[in-house]
Amino acid sequence: MASSVSTNLNFILPHSSVTRPLKSTTTRQFSVRCGGPRSNRGPLVKGRILSIEAIQAIQALKRAQRTDPSQIEAQISKTLSRLIKADLIAAFKELLRQDLTDLAVKVFPAVQSECSVPDLGLYADMVLALTRTGLTEHIGDLICDLEKEDKIQVDDKALVRLVRALIEGEQVESTVRVYELMKRSGWGSGIEIDEYVAKVLRRGFKRFGKDDLANEVDAQLQRLSRVVLGKN
Repeated sequence: MASSVSTNLNFILPHSSVTRPLKSTTTRQFSVRCGGPRSNRGPLVKGRILSIEAIQAIQALKRAQRTDPSQIEAQISKTLSRLIKADLIAAFKELLRQDLTDLAVKVFPAVQSECSVPDLGLYADMVLALTRTGLTEHIGDLICDLEKEDKIQVDDKALVRLVRALIEGEQVESTVRVYELMKRSGWGSGIEIDEYVAKVLRRGFKRFGKDDLANEVDAQLQRLSRVVLGKN
């Protein structure tokens, strides 16, 4: 019996692999600069750019307040007297920004002494800061100093800011005193009233329960309305 041997030969052929040359890529990095260092600065704000002299004055006042409060007045005379008006106002506003209202109150007379007429905008800033920091007891003295000027510019756009600051701070007596000062300065007689200021005052007096004064202002508004209608 012939034996047959069946042989299965399995040939495993390796897969042919084609090696592709790697592409040589060169990465180039570009550094792009948009503008110089100044381009990152925020917008300039009037009255907030501090000179070296103003910064030094503020630091001296803060140091005196921290170490020896009795020297604050001396520091005000020594440091602030050397500042020009713009630097003095900038230093004052920076004190308000830092809520150093107790220092700002002491600096305020020096600021106003540089103004030929009372700066009602700065008075409004001071009232708002005193209200915000809970030092409202100084507001009456502030308005008392304003009354010493005898007259104010009733056509000043800052007047409404001052009136609103007093009303929002619930300063009834000071609001009335400013209104009387406005009348002595010609508001409603020699000088035509501003309708917006009058409406703010009327609402404030009604809020305070000062109906007689609210009616007085309302009469001024009615007179203004008749004048406007007559012109048309």
